[in-house]
Amino acid sequence: MLKRIVQDFRQETSPPVFLGAAGVIIAFVIYGAGFSGHASVVFENLQQFITDKFGWFYILTASIFLIFVIFLAFSKYGNIRLGGEQTNPEFGSITWFTMLMAAGVGIGLVFFGVAEPIGHFVSPPEAGAQTSQAIREAMLYSFFHWGLHPWAIYLAIALPLAYFHFRHRLPMAPRSLLYPLIGDRIYGWIGHLVDILATVGTLFGVGTSLGLGAMQINAGLGAIFGVSLNLTIQLIIIAIITTIATISVVTGLHMGIKRLSQFNMGLAGILLLFVIITGPTIYIFETFITSVGYYIQNLAYTSFRIDQAHLGDWQANWTIFYWSWWIAWSPFVGVFAARISRGRTIRELILAMLLVPSIVGFFWFSAMGGASFFIELFGEGGIIEPTLKDEVLSFYALLDKLPVSFITSILGTLLIVVFFITSSDSGSLVDVMVTSGGNPNPPFPYRIFWCVTEGLVAATLLITGGLTALRVASLIPALPFALFLLVACYGLLKALKVDIKIDGLPEREELKK
Repeated sequence: MLKRIVQDFRQETSPPVFLGAAGVIIAFVIYGAGFSGHASVVFENLQQFITDKFGWFYILTASIFLIFVIFLAFSKYGNIRLGGEQTNPEFGSITWFTMLMAAGVGIGLVFFGVAEPIGHFVSPPEAGAQTSQAIREAMLYSFFHWGLHPWAIYLAIALPLAYFHFRHRLPMAPRSLLYPLIGDRIYGWIGHLVDILATVGTLFGVGTSLGLGAMQINAGLGAIFGVSLNLTIQLIIIAIITTIATISVVTGLHMGIKRLSQFNMGLAGILLLFVIITGPTIYIFETFITSVGYYIQNLAYTSFRIDQAHLGDWQANWTIFYWSWWIAWSPFVGVFAARISRGRTIRELILAMLLVPSIVGFFWFSAMGGASFFIELFGEGGIIEPTLKDEVLSFYALLDKLPVSFITSILGTLLIVVFFITSSDSGSLVDVMVTSGGNPNPPFPYRIFWCVTEGLVAATLLITGGLTALRVASLIPALPFALFLLVACYGLLKALKVDIKIDGLPEREELKK
C-alpha cells in the first residue's frame, strides 16, 4: 500500500518541487504560529531593509514590463496565436474577461476601493491634505497602483508561459520560461528552484489577499450583525471560506471557478452601478474623466519617479508594497491567465489584460473614491474617521451613507466572500499545476492540499502581525522573482524572433539556438 502511494506520488507530482515548496511553507507556518512575537519583529525589519535597499528596483522593473508588453502588442509578433494557427479560444470573451478580473484583482479592489483614495486624500504625497489637489493626487495614484503596471507584471509571466505551453508543448510551469536560455536543463535543479519560488510566491501573494479578505469580511459582519472585529473571528472566517474553496477547486476549472468568477463579477457590477446611480452620479463621471486624463498625462513621470527625500515612507507603504505584491502574485495570475488563454493571439492577450481590467478598475475607484470625496466635501461626512481607524471599515462606511445600506452591506460582504473563494481555489489550482510538473489538469488530492495550505498561510500572516506581515509576505519572494521575470522576457523575445522566421512552429531545438 505504502509503495503504491509513493509510486503514485512520483508519477502525479514533481517531488522536488512539491516537497521543497511544502517544506518551506510548513516551516513558515510553524515559525509564525509558534514564535509570533519574534516573527513580527523580523517581518518589520525585513520590510524596512527591502524597501530601503531595493525599492528603486521594484519601480524600475514594473515600468520595464509595461514598455515590453506594449512593444510586443504592436510589433510583428502580435499576430502569433497561442496554439496552432487554427486553434479556437477555450472560453468565450466575456467569461475570459471575468476570470481574468476575478483572479487579478479580486478582494484587493473591494478592500482598497474606498480606503486608498481616502488615505491619499488625508495624507497626500505632496499636496495639502483634503484639498482639490489632494483629490487629484488621490485618484492619480489609485489609478497608477491599479492600472496598467499591475497587469503588465502579470503579462510578464502569463504571455511567455502561454506561448511556450500552447505553442511548444512545454510544461504549464514557470520553469518553461527559461527554455530558450538553458534548454532541457529546465527539467533539472534550476527548473525545480524556479517552480519552488513561484509556488511559495503564489502562496504568500494569495495569503496576503486572503488575509485582507478575512479582515474585511469580519468588518462586514460587524456592520450587519454587530460582530466584533478581532483575530479569532478572522481565523474562523478563513477556515470556513477555505473549506468552501476546497469544494470549488475539486469541481474544476469549467464548473466551480468559471461559475464563481461570472457570479462575483456580476455582483461587483451591480454594486458599482448602485453607487453610481444612488451616489453623486455627475461628480463620479467628472472624477472618472478628469482622473483618466491626469493619469495619462503623468504616466511617465509616476512610472519612474524615485524620491526618498519627498515621498519617503509614503512610497514604501504604497507603490513599493503594490509592485512587490503584484510580482509575488504574478505566478498565480500568470499561470492562471495562461491556462485560460489558449487560442488567443499575443496581441489579444496583451490588450485584453492591459485595457479591460484597468478601465473597470478606473470606474470602480472613480465611483467609490468619488462618492466618498463628495460626501466628505459636500455631504454629512463620516468616511474619513472610520477609514483612519481601520482600513477594513472604509467600504462599509461608504455604503452606510447610501440608501438600503443594510442590503448593500450584505451584498458587499457576499462579494468579498466569493472573491475570497475564487482567489483561494484559483491559487491552489495554480500551485498544484506547478508542483505536478505543469499538468494543466492535476489530481484532486493535491488540489485539496494546496487549498488548505493557502488558508494556513493566511492565518499565520494574521497571527504574526496583521497588515504588516501581509505586506512583508509579498516583499520577500518578489525580489528574486522580479529578476526571473526580466530573464523570462528576454527569453520570450529570443524565441519569438525564431518563431517569426520559420514557416510553421519551430522545433524546440531551434528555440535554444
